[in-house]
Amino acid sequence: MFKTLNKMLFVSALLCALPLVADEQAKGLAIAQEQKARDRGWVESESELQMILRNAQGRESARRMRTFALEVQGDGDKALTIFDEPLDVRGSAFLTHSHPTAEDDQWLYLPSVKRTRRIASRNKSGPFMASEFAYEDMTSFELEKFSFRYLRDEACGELQCYVVEQTPTDTFSGYSKIIVWVDQAHYRVIQAEYYDRKASLLKTLTASDYRQYLDKFWRPHKLHMLNAQTGKSTDLVLETIRFQTGRTAADFDVSALERAR
Repeated sequence: MFKTLNKMLFVSALLCALPLVADEQAKGLAIAQEQKARDRGWVESESELQMILRNAQGRESARRMRTFALEVQGDGDKALTIFDEPLDVRGSAFLTHSHPTAEDDQWLYLPSVKRTRRIASRNKSGPFMASEFAYEDMTSFELEKFSFRYLRDEACGELQCYVVEQTPTDTFSGYSKIIVWVDQAHYRVIQAEYYDRKASLLKTLTASDYRQYLDKFWRPHKLHMLNAQTGKSTDLVLETIRFQTGRTAADFDVSALERAR
């Protein structure tokens, strides 16, 4: 009798919790939808960046690169990154075609071997050009790639943030979940914690020095990714960015990798 009563109480508690879970999921999705909606319409951009690699002892090495991005209606964005310095990576180029539901397409061209290599789906959790960013971090934010759950409101310094759990839908993702802090005023990502497949904290991203462009679009001028398991870190420092410079889809064709200079 007691077993039956306990089972009934458990089922009752579970049924009561279901609406709460549904509300958390709906709110999490709504936050992500607003985040995505506020970053539509930039068309295309060109930017110059510095990548700073830092080992666990604090020793640094720097790389310079250019990134071209194209907004694609009805699909994910396209991006081409070209490395200019130092000499050992000059001419290396990385191309991404993001997709909301299909697997992202990614290619890497290395001038040292004069060959373009396609990044396989199962390898997208690997490090991008020896940095703490993974290949899967280098794609555009697409709602269909995650399920969402609102966790709580929380202060982010002087900002008030939504804290949202994002669970990747891709079975090849290197993450079990990502906890994201999104500021409530402008829906910008302030911080994100990435958890590995064993649900342990893998790395933390901090976005700072946000600046507004075209009176609408916010871009962080510094991204700091710290690996909690190795102590290594990578900074991506945005030096310049220009919008609507005339780039077209032809500039993001696979053949563009070998033409990149």
